Amino acid sequence: MLLTVVTGCSTKSKTQNKSTTNLTTKPTEDTQFLMGTVCTIKIYNKNKSAALDDGFARIKKLADEITVNQKGSEVDKINAEAGKKPVKVSADVYDLCKKAYYYSQNSHESFDMAIGPITSLWRIGFPDAHKPTQKQIDTRLPLVNYRNVKFNDAERTVYLTRKNMKLDLGGIAKGYITDQVKKVLVKDGVTSAIIDLGGNVYVLGPSPTNHSNWTVGIQDPKKSRGTAIGSIPEMNKTIVTSGIYERYLKVGKTIYSHLMDPKTGYPFQNNLMGVSIVTKNSVDGDALSTATFDKGLEKGYQYIEHKKGTDAIFITKDKKVYITSGLKNKFKLFKDSGYKLAEIKTR
Repeated sequence: MLLTVVTGCSTKSKTQNKSTTNLTTKPTEDTQFLMGTVCTIKIYNKNKSAALDDGFARIKKLADEITVNQKGSEVDKINAEAGKKPVKVSADVYDLCKKAYYYSQNSHESFDMAIGPITSLWRIGFPDAHKPTQKQIDTRLPLVNYRNVKFNDAERTVYLTRKNMKLDLGGIAKGYITDQVKKVLVKDGVTSAIIDLGGNVYVLGPSPTNHSNWTVGIQDPKKSRGTAIGSIPEMNKTIVTSGIYERYLKVGKTIYSHLMDPKTGYPFQNNLMGVSIVTKNSVDGDALSTATFDKGLEKGYQYIEHKKGTDAIFITKDKKVYITSGLKNKFKLFKDSGYKLAEIKTR
């Protein structure tokens, strides 16, 4: 996880939540290991333990349907029938696949939902992770093409038209599930909560400490969990981070991250250590963090600047921090962080 949340004071928000009288600074909370990551839900409303149970039940149900490495999951079934026949799926999985297709279309080839043949070759994050040969990559790369994913809305089916194609929705799944958990909590009457699915963070409603914004700390990507380089005040927003030290493979002196470039079949290689996206929906943040990471600092910065309601924090390998315009008066860099604020030089 590349992000930590603090419930301390921050600048007052213009949008106050009226329901603040039933809040407590001692949350109803639980942490479970799901989807290969640490998932935490903290609810700051009183008497909402049932909502906590509902939230985790939603995570488990969706994880069982979506996880590509889980035999029998709906995504696994889609992959198993690649080049053979369409597969009827649940409404949730169909919705997620359509969203993944949208981002594949609109990321300028930085995100591809059909990256599975490459991620399953490298296996980064698993004990058998290894650098494949160029021949192996060249053999599988032509299979990475979201345009060969076909949908039938009437039948609610997903079809991979080429044999050995594979979906891998890991670049978007946690964000989708985070948004779904938020919906469950809101339906159960929760007005103040933190949802953290392995670094996909959503801060719901006001902080119980000051009935205003949460203070969200941006994690130092090179240090242990809980070490922040700075913070931003947010409410009803998601903060999603992609970074090279989340999961990686080291071969000699080269670090290969789990973030794969669908154009080359190799992990992205640039000067970025981490990218944090700040936006309204976590599924958007998830897809955008991956797509932005691929583009590198300058192109990624411009890409986000043109996204309404979205901002980003870029951390480079030379320990510089760049923030998009919407965070100029919000982001606070800690003096002892060892990092420096910098600006993109316009040409």
